[in-house]
Amino acid sequence: MSPAITLFLPSVEGGGAERVFVQLANEFAKLGCRVEFVLARARGPYLEEISEQVRIVDLRASGVLNCLPALVRYLRSRRPAAILSGLEHANVIAVLARSLAGRSTRCVVSTRAVPTAIYRANRSRRRWMTLQMSRLTYRLADQVIANSQAVAADLAGSLGVSNGKLTVIYNPLDMEYIDRNSRMAADHPWLTPGSAPVVLSVGSLTVLKDFQTLIRAFAIVRSARECRLIILGEGPERAKLESMVEQLNLRNDVCLPGFVGNPFAWMRCAGVFVSSSLTEGCPNALMQALACGTAVVSTDCNGGSAEILQAGKWGHLVPVGDAEAMAAAITAALDSPRPNGRQRANDFALHEIAQQYLHALLPSHLPALTRGPA
Repeated sequence: MSPAITLFLPSVEGGGAERVFVQLANEFAKLGCRVEFVLARARGPYLEEISEQVRIVDLRASGVLNCLPALVRYLRSRRPAAILSGLEHANVIAVLARSLAGRSTRCVVSTRAVPTAIYRANRSRRRWMTLQMSRLTYRLADQVIANSQAVAADLAGSLGVSNGKLTVIYNPLDMEYIDRNSRMAADHPWLTPGSAPVVLSVGSLTVLKDFQTLIRAFAIVRSARECRLIILGEGPERAKLESMVEQLNLRNDVCLPGFVGNPFAWMRCAGVFVSSSLTEGCPNALMQALACGTAVVSTDCNGGSAEILQAGKWGHLVPVGDAEAMAAAITAALDSPRPNGRQRANDFALHEIAQQYLHALLPSHLPALTRGPA
């Protein structure tokens, strides 16, 4: 019988980690694994993207911290060969549940961000507690996956994760899926042929994405040329960003449509994609924009952005929080031929990345699994 793998997340609400886990679950199933996707609460727009070959388990918990007893019961009854978790608070619960269940299930946790950079950028008691619990529990995991070298360095230096347990695996790109969806119509009048070029960004409307700097940079570019800005995503900073747009008199040139299930069509039509983040573990949206063949600008932030762009080979890198430098890079990107970013994006193809994950999850089964199901 094929080995059973469990993936554990709080939900599949719209986010980079959630999309990565859905892609991995589907690919593991293709490779012949029995896959169960365990969610503290089965909700979110990515539910419909989960393959029918993947069993969804809803723990029906009010939050990830409250699902520990249910996850312990699940591990005792289902006895998967391995469990993979993502997001710091879910990682803590996964490690504790495996320990309390008393099973031989292999426990692999994955970190999607630079933990101390996240804390420094947005200090709170809850984030501090998560950091401390991560420091205590990660040593009990069988393996810790970092999605960039920068994340791995932080885990080793700040959380004390031993190098023997650390593995760097970049986020995957389902190139076929992205290409297919990028060719669909982008449902916005600004993205029709002949319209002014669009500056696009995608991400949760949070402090860490620093869209305020992007809006200031766009205002500089807009003062010199016709162009428009679209930011896809939803989050707690919406009111503040909308107020800033009004203050800068940009209401006719800036649009915040909210979460969009298929951002790839928007990326393909955009003149330039911008990642303005204060920190990024491994920037999904930036990688997806490369896969769509879009010119890119990114902050040289603490995290994996510079690694993905290979120190500026595949796009412009600018200092964090520097609106003038960002504006200059946006202008240069709009005025220059697009680099062939798909060439770089192919380095992160889903099939190869999934096999790297399988090596961490089920090393003894890897030779059979890489041949696919019989």
